Amino acid sequence: MENPKFELMASMMCADYRNLEKEVRELDEGGIDSFHIDIMDGRYVGNFAMSLNDLRCIRSLTEKPLDVHLMVEHPINTIDLFIQALKPGDTIYIHPEAEYHPSTTLQKIINAGIIPGIAINPGTSVGTVLEMLRIVNKVLVMSVNPGNAGQMFLPYVGEKYDRLLAIKNDMDFEVYWDGACGADKIKTFAPRGVKGFVLGTTLLFGKDRPYKETLEKIREMDFR
Repeated sequence: MENPKFELMASMMCADYRNLEKEVRELDEGGIDSFHIDIMDGRYVGNFAMSLNDLRCIRSLTEKPLDVHLMVEHPINTIDLFIQALKPGDTIYIHPEAEYHPSTTLQKIINAGIIPGIAINPGTSVGTVLEMLRIVNKVLVMSVNPGNAGQMFLPYVGEKYDRLLAIKNDMDFEVYWDGACGADKIKTFAPRGVKGFVLGTTLLFGKDRPYKETLEKIREMDFR
């Protein structure tokens, strides 16, 4: 059986910020598919992570796509700042719970030529976002509560993936994995149809080996 095709995204909040340019170059040359940028405001989640300037820096260093995950309250208020820092082919995810009228924010993203996505927390049911699935291209499913790296996988999220995978073709969106992504998760869910996986401290960062070697090892896993 042919191995499934899937994307690997680097969670840049886990990168070594002593030399961000070196990190981006090595990930790019190592074969990463895109760079995942977590923006946190300390309100929607109890943490601060990457900034608009971090995003602009990474955007200037690579031609690979950027996936911008906005963990902020009322992203409609600042969405133009992020849109202006990106280019067509990049993605912005918003959390529907963070907005009074999330479809309005998504429409601004669409109008700007940026790929629209929503991020679904572990406690958010598929039923509450069903209508939005028809206007987004990507659904980022959080397998941990958002806000911090290195958390444990929440097992009940597996059923949410199954439900989304069952309807993705009919509603024309792709499903992505974010949080506690180990090789076992890729081996289980890539063959089922999960399109991409955000890699953080579980698989990619802080392993004392070249990113190229790690990424090649993941892609060469035996899925039989």
